[in-house]
Amino acid sequence: MWSLFSKDPLKDFGCEILPHVINEPNDQCFWKLSRGKHKVSGKSVTIFSVDTRFGASSTELEYAKTCAKKLKTLRHPSVLQFVDSVETEKFVHLATEECSPLWDYLFMQTDWDDIQKEMSINWGLFHILKGIEFLNRDGNISHNNINMSSIFIASTGEWKLGGVEYTCPATDGMTYPTKILPSLDKYDPPEKNDNKKMRLISKWSADMWGFGCLLWEVFNGKLDNPLSLKNLKKIPKLLQATYCELVSANPSTRPNPSDVIQKNRMTGGYFDDKKVKTLLLLPDIHIMDPTEKSNLFKHISDYISNYPPEVCKFKILPALLNAFEFGNAGSSVVSPLLKIGMLLNEEEYQEKMVPCIIKLFSSNDRETRAKMLQELHQFVPYLSSSVVNDHIFPNIANGFIDSNAYIREMTIKAMLPLAPKLNYKNLDEEVLKHFARLQGRDPEGGIRANTTVCLGKIAPYLHPETRKKVLISAFTRSLKDSFPPTRTAGVLALLASLSFFTLEDAATKVLPSLCASTIDPEKEVRDHVLKVIKIYLTRLEKVSEDPSLKQSYEAKVDSKTVDPSNNSTWTGWALNVFTSKFQKPTGATTNGTIGEVKNTVVASEIWT
Repeated sequence: MWSLFSKDPLKDFGCEILPHVINEPNDQCFWKLSRGKHKVSGKSVTIFSVDTRFGASSTELEYAKTCAKKLKTLRHPSVLQFVDSVETEKFVHLATEECSPLWDYLFMQTDWDDIQKEMSINWGLFHILKGIEFLNRDGNISHNNINMSSIFIASTGEWKLGGVEYTCPATDGMTYPTKILPSLDKYDPPEKNDNKKMRLISKWSADMWGFGCLLWEVFNGKLDNPLSLKNLKKIPKLLQATYCELVSANPSTRPNPSDVIQKNRMTGGYFDDKKVKTLLLLPDIHIMDPTEKSNLFKHISDYISNYPPEVCKFKILPALLNAFEFGNAGSSVVSPLLKIGMLLNEEEYQEKMVPCIIKLFSSNDRETRAKMLQELHQFVPYLSSSVVNDHIFPNIANGFIDSNAYIREMTIKAMLPLAPKLNYKNLDEEVLKHFARLQGRDPEGGIRANTTVCLGKIAPYLHPETRKKVLISAFTRSLKDSFPPTRTAGVLALLASLSFFTLEDAATKVLPSLCASTIDPEKEVRDHVLKVIKIYLTRLEKVSEDPSLKQSYEAKVDSKTVDPSNNSTWTGWALNVFTSKFQKPTGATTNGTIGEVKNTVVASEIWT
């Protein structure tokens, strides 16, 4: 009866235990690992459980309680982060940051390449050494349980020290603890059973022996017999000298963790790796000067494919977002940000990347806006139409009137991936208004040519009435441009848009203009004109012979169904020819806008 009024201890536990079991107790770990969720923040956690009601011994329960108390007092980036715990006479539940056993992470991966695995091991071993250094040097603590089963992988891909149930003060005259799982005895240093050698131990002797065992297991798999430590075949050559020192039978000759780190970070050492060095610099972004930041972001961008995905998503990306938000990161942050964004799922992208993209487009830095325009095709598919029309396009549209020709050029090209998501007001009114001005008055011939090309490319997305009013007048107008490629663009655009013209318009508006261009000064233009005229005449001849074809030939004139494939083969030549001729922005923070466009004339009126 009294049990009805007893308090449920789990009510005060800050985390919910989920049914997903990560790892059952085994001969090297008496903990059961389960997924969990923090009740307030909703963040994922890992629950370490020992429960005598399900087979755990009372001794394991006591060690589990000790472990929870110890872990709560240890705060270091290389030590598993304590979140919460609850204990009773029957069980202990310990919640930590989300993590997985090292074995599962390292040997169960199927989508890693050799470079990613090598990088993860290099970065991981460095982290564990820093954790041991913290315990031995700063905390005067000996871990006494360094091996594969006591190492866990955080969501950031960083290796973390766990298994702190055997830690003890690292003092003179210390002794090594007895472990309750017999299978862990193989990791004990050889001096444990030799009183003479025990007098030679230092506060790092046991842990550096354990690190040597861990190093062997990382490259060979689980250690079954201590005699196997003599086998160096799979140990990287750069680590073999250090490894031999770590597993030395003489505890006094084992190096301390600081010396191992320093030695292997020297030129030619195992930790002398640019990818690892780049990760080590992330915490210092906020104190770097602009040149240092730019170099760091370039290295990150170059190494993205070499890092495991979780390192990119949960270690590098937050640092980049923080640098962008608060650290005046500049345009150099754009490339690595967008590359990592491609690794995110839909929900993660909407939460983390879309707000950042919106803010990047509102930047006053020309070079930042230019890079965003260059990479637009990468992220437009992830943006909703509302985001594009309400937040992205208004900022991009300022580029149409930018004083820098390169920005104007990139803004025009940006309309190709944006057009499918733009609404009537932005596409049929705003874009065409700017296109009309650029095609008619821009001083750069290349921009006038590419404006014509882009108009032909986005024609399928325009409203049928807009097409009727704009296309013929815009393309025939380009036939009179002083820049030959613009005239060629106009000819090819008339061909690509053929299905959007009525036969009457083809005969009375298009052909007369094309015929006038048969005497163009440039032979290339004339050749294109004559070919297009033949195509138009052939079309008219067929309808003359069989009037019933008229309906099928004019089927797309009033169609709102988008089929851009019909003009996908002719636009590439112009879009790539002229851009390199325009000077790119050099990072000046001058606002790229000239001001609001005062001319409010409708595009179709300008073209006519």
